[in-house]
Amino acid sequence: MSDRSIRLARRWKAFTRRMRELRWIAKGAASTRHPIMAHIIPIRRCNLSCAYCNEYDDVSKPVPTETMIRRINRLADLGTGVLTLSGGEPLLHPELDEIIAAMRRRGVLACMITNGYLLTPERVHKLNRAGLDHLQISIDNVMPDDVSKKSLKVLDKKLQVLAEHADFHVNINSVVGGGIHNPDDALVVGKRALELGFSATVGIIHDGDGQLRPLGERERQVYHEMKALEKRHFARFNGFQDAIALGKPNDWRCRAGARYMYICEDGLVHYCSQQRGYPGKPLEEYTREDIRREYLTEKSCAPYCTVSCVHQVSYFDFFRGKQTLRTEVPDRHLVKITQSGK
Repeated sequence: MSDRSIRLARRWKAFTRRMRELRWIAKGAASTRHPIMAHIIPIRRCNLSCAYCNEYDDVSKPVPTETMIRRINRLADLGTGVLTLSGGEPLLHPELDEIIAAMRRRGVLACMITNGYLLTPERVHKLNRAGLDHLQISIDNVMPDDVSKKSLKVLDKKLQVLAEHADFHVNINSVVGGGIHNPDDALVVGKRALELGFSATVGIIHDGDGQLRPLGERERQVYHEMKALEKRHFARFNGFQDAIALGKPNDWRCRAGARYMYICEDGLVHYCSQQRGYPGKPLEEYTREDIRREYLTEKSCAPYCTVSCVHQVSYFDFFRGKQTLRTEVPDRHLVKITQSGK
């Protein structure tokens, strides 16, 4: 196939992907009775061990493919529009392509978060054929160090492979906070992503305990420089990070457990990756009544939350749906529900 034909084919796929995205956005805005996005874990094991990460181990087996497909179908039945495979490292699952194809058969947007280490031209072509819509890689530094091996030095060749072969949208997320040694690396990573034709975002990461650390002066400067790059290239709903950068709370209505769900490798529904433990109910038993309860539940962990996807999904309902229940979240694994008295 000629280069021109490849470009035209990619533009057509991007157009049809955008149409599907707009359809799900419209559905999410029209009704509050279904989830918009869910993260689902096909494997907890990871080939890396970043110091700030609390979402992996080095021993877990892959979730059986038939179990994953059953969970995908259940989420689709609940009306979920976007499914994101995370981990661990999802590319370690031996039948990942079949899982992605199952997502596309149900009409959802198929997304994945990966560290990128296992990407090859052959692997990217398999992801194309499976129907992957979006892929995100977080790159933490320019040179690997004791905090993270997800460095531009290691991954730049992988990014070039994606630029040449990927039919899906690629986002490169650079980070500040969480013990990252050189905040200026985020700018180098972001500019390289834009050079290769990808979208580029910046994230503020938590520490190893899932807690927010306010940014230092240079970290805040880099954060705002990256935000300026984002605004020139595409719209991104992440204004909540402005307060986080200053260590200030956000006043918002978290819809975790309702509009956003995190499904762990055991098939339990959690608020998010940083608040595992509640509701802690099996997905196969999760009902629209559970969705409604969590939609109305105010979470005490919300003011200092750094989980971007939960914030972004909750924008759909920011000005509606007063929350009349409250959770107290003393740590990531202990939660109780009470009346808020509002």
